[in-house]
Amino acid sequence: MENLEEKTRFIMRKYGISANKSLGQNFLINEEVVSNIVGSSEICKSDLVIEIGPGLGTLTESLLENAGKVIAIELDNRMIKILNERFFMYDNFEVINEDVLKVDLAELIKKEKQEHNLTSAKIVANLPYYITTPIIMKLLEEELDIESITVMIQKEVADRLIATPGDKVSGAITYSVYYYAESESIMIVENNSFIPEPEVQSEVIKLKIRKTPVIELKDKDLFFKLIKVSFMQRRKTLMNALVNGGMFNNKEEAKQAFEEIGLDMNVRGESLSMNDFKNLSDKIAK
Repeated sequence: MENLEEKTRFIMRKYGISANKSLGQNFLINEEVVSNIVGSSEICKSDLVIEIGPGLGTLTESLLENAGKVIAIELDNRMIKILNERFFMYDNFEVINEDVLKVDLAELIKKEKQEHNLTSAKIVANLPYYITTPIIMKLLEEELDIESITVMIQKEVADRLIATPGDKVSGAITYSVYYYAESESIMIVENNSFIPEPEVQSEVIKLKIRKTPVIELKDKDLFFKLIKVSFMQRRKTLMNALVNGGMFNNKEEAKQAFEEIGLDMNVRGESLSMNDFKNLSDKIAK
């Protein structure tokens, strides 16, 4: 039985393929990582799985064995032929040649679940690192009818995504992920698990979509705008960042709001909890 690295190199030779740097391609050649990704995504025959950026189909094979239907969304034209030829025997496989950011996922999920009598949808992907954040934000903000997102991404980004709001590594995206999902780290993936080797470590994480939001907000858009503005000027105190970002008309107004909800005048945005931001955004909403 040939191992995954041999199989991958064979496919690359057969189709004359090398990794496309501008698309952030690194082909996974570690069997343990594949089985961890598929295992932790807890896929069963009543699931629709959407795989983003399947590449040569390394994960796809295992997904097809376990899922009711797999839809692979792949931007690179060169991969479409490979995927169709590799998996033509599977009647639960479909490939869409498109940029995932342009796909109406809500409509796709609704249609597939109805047509194939599937009970839930899950996202599984080895995401291109250069576009991780926009993809994750699309999946969360569109409030799709999905159960979970299991992805391999750059470790540094993964750590920020799954941090607890207020941790020193947290960024604006930490609060968004925490609002929409419960997150966990599945495994760290070393550079030599890929061809070619990326310059950074990778990490597999799982986001389980919350059935109800973790906090009740008066104005969700305002809440997230507030967080964004807070992190755009990290070196400044939160009060200065919010006045400069137009969230308050002047310092006096900000000072009064901070006093009323018991916030330190010199606090910085990254040390606030979800509730602190909620209280502040509810105050501004009033």
